[in-house]
Amino acid sequence: MTTPSSQQRLRDMMLVRRFEERCAELYGAGKIRGFLHLYIGEEAVAAGLLPALGPADTVVATYREHGHALLRGVPARAVMAEMFGRVSGCSRGRGGSMHLFDAERRMYGGWAIVAGHLPVAVGLALADRTLGRPQVTACFFGDGAVAEGAFHEAMNLAALWQLPVLFVCENNLYAMGTALERYQAQPDLVLRARGYGVDAASVDGMDVEVVAAAARDAVERVRAGKPFLLECRTYRFRAHSMFDAELYRGSDEVARWKQRDPIALLAGRLRTRGQLDDAALAALEQDVAREVEDAVSFADASALEPIEELTRHVMAEVAP
Repeated sequence: MTTPSSQQRLRDMMLVRRFEERCAELYGAGKIRGFLHLYIGEEAVAAGLLPALGPADTVVATYREHGHALLRGVPARAVMAEMFGRVSGCSRGRGGSMHLFDAERRMYGGWAIVAGHLPVAVGLALADRTLGRPQVTACFFGDGAVAEGAFHEAMNLAALWQLPVLFVCENNLYAMGTALERYQAQPDLVLRARGYGVDAASVDGMDVEVVAAAARDAVERVRAGKPFLLECRTYRFRAHSMFDAELYRGSDEVARWKQRDPIALLAGRLRTRGQLDDAALAALEQDVAREVEDAVSFADASALEPIEELTRHVMAEVAP
């Protein structure tokens, strides 16, 4: 594991932002279909936490996982091709936006059911513990998952068996269109974890350097043999999905949060430190733009899966 520089973290967040902005355009053009949930505004969580993991560690994420896949090392080409439903996608075009998967990089989803992946993360950690492997399983989920029974089952088992799971709550204050305080009698999510005997911490999820420092500590704790919950208080700038009318919050609230844009926050800090100027920022933007456009061109030129293979991995072939 190599600790990235602040400039690399800035590029990471810019890549996720520009990639998703392009996805939104392509969705409007009909190139990407189905559901599309954007991570725009929340990039500091993935950019701060994923580099703290080693290549043998495991990542399990929600359906808002484009950034996690990209920063886990899944090539932008493979992610964009999956968005296009092409056979060169990381899931052969069968999963689309919500089901990005790369076993080689231990990126195990992309899960569409809220909290449905938390027990899976516990199972992966149990397998590592049983086989004597020193891996960490990092499980990303939103605040809405805390209201599901699967969250409580997963926390209980992880605590009971002392499994190496890092629970990462990306608390963006809304479960789809319902504000946290309207569906949680106890909105302090750290207390939920501590109720199961799982140590926990809450950090500013808009500041990538704060997330990175907390992630290093959390991963060390989990690798030492104890589950941990890290709540990252963040905010999505876009609607829940491309089909969301966004009637549950006002534009003034979104504008206030945009004043803490994680990309602008880090860029401003680097300028103050004398580590970034206009030319360097422009070069980063151009580099990211080339990578994104290359991914789009690759996806657009890629083939659809042949019709005769559509039942592969879906139906068992039975000999006559």
